[in-house]
Amino acid sequence: MPEQTLSSSQLWMILLALAAVVIALVIWRTRARKKARDLQAPPSVPPQLEEKRPPPPQPEAPKRKEPSPKALDEAARKAAYRERKEAERAERQRRREEEAAAEKARQEAAARAEAERQAEARRLEEERQRKIAAEAGRTLKDGLARTREGGFMARLAGLFGGAGGEISDQTIGELEEILFTADIGVKTSMRLVEGAQERLRKKELASPEKLRASIRTDIEGILAKARASDDRPLFRDLGLPLDEARRPWVIMVVGVNGAGKTTTIGKLAAKLEAEGKRTILAAGDTFRAGATEQLDVWAERAQVPLVKGAEGADPGSVLFDAVQRGVREDFDVVICDTAGRLHTKASLMEELKKVQRVIGKAREGAPDEVLLVLDATMGQNAIQQARQFHEALGVTGIALTKLDGTAKGGVVIGISDELEIPVRLVGVGESLADLRPFHPKEYVDALFGS
Repeated sequence: MPEQTLSSSQLWMILLALAAVVIALVIWRTRARKKARDLQAPPSVPPQLEEKRPPPPQPEAPKRKEPSPKALDEAARKAAYRERKEAERAERQRRREEEAAAEKARQEAAARAEAERQAEARRLEEERQRKIAAEAGRTLKDGLARTREGGFMARLAGLFGGAGGEISDQTIGELEEILFTADIGVKTSMRLVEGAQERLRKKELASPEKLRASIRTDIEGILAKARASDDRPLFRDLGLPLDEARRPWVIMVVGVNGAGKTTTIGKLAAKLEAEGKRTILAAGDTFRAGATEQLDVWAERAQVPLVKGAEGADPGSVLFDAVQRGVREDFDVVICDTAGRLHTKASLMEELKKVQRVIGKAREGAPDEVLLVLDATMGQNAIQQARQFHEALGVTGIALTKLDGTAKGGVVIGISDELEIPVRLVGVGESLADLRPFHPKEYVDALFGS
């Protein structure tokens, strides 16, 4: 059978038919899928119809029920309760904060007070240490160094050391020469020499050391006898008698110009104040230029009041006023300064007697102590001064100044022996502590260097 062939036009037609079939299948399948989706989704409403469509019914809100008066009152009470509790809580918080602040302030104040207390304690301790150091001052041994090393005691030391182990009449003669050229006075020198001669006759001086001990024993006896002449008890360690039952205790201080009278008064006032004795000073030296001003400086330094009058005023009236004030204001001690008098001027000594009588009118029995201030550098002349003042006023005690500036410290022995007046105070320097109470044993130890 003959083979049939397709023409090109037939071929194209077949291809077009196949293409149409494929397109129809695709369209059908697409529509089928869309239809399936539409079946699953809610039907869509055209926008025009959707606007006209009534809104879905809304659930009605429950009608609000008005609270009852009882509920309102309960709510108000609860609100007030909450406010009160909140106010109480705030008040507690405020109090806690205030208490915390107060406690902090208290602790800070306590810390400051403790720091101040410690600082004050340190200051007082430092002051006490300074006072101890100041009160130590110079010893009596220091003050008698010139007498011991360059005065008659130096010559006695040479005699004791050069006697060759045997005491003879020649040794006693040398002793007599040394003592008579010393400043202890003729009467006292004779007493010491006679004592040595008596012991030599009794064969009690077998060696220079025994002679030295003999002289020392006699000097101790002279000083002890003078101390025993006034049996009034001494006030603590000030070296002066003070009867606390007699107030005020009146001390009349006398002496020539330049002896150190004003300085002694100032130092004595400071010491009395330090011992708790209320002290008042009286500026009775109204004639010497600058005397009152000098005493005023000491009064301020010792922190004690001063009664003074105009320059040239009657000294008796000033001292009378001072003692009267001491009686009126219940002072413990009144120290009366007086004009420096030359012991050789009878009229001036009579003036002192008058002042003494005026003091006695201000307080019966006053003055209780007549303290004579002597310059140790005057040597035997100091003994003469003491004798004249004692005859005029009845001196009860002696303050010997400038003992450190002289080799004539033996004058203490002569005064004690010839007048039997106790030496109360000795000055061995410029500081307050250098005005020291006089102790016979301490003096003898210092004089002999042991």
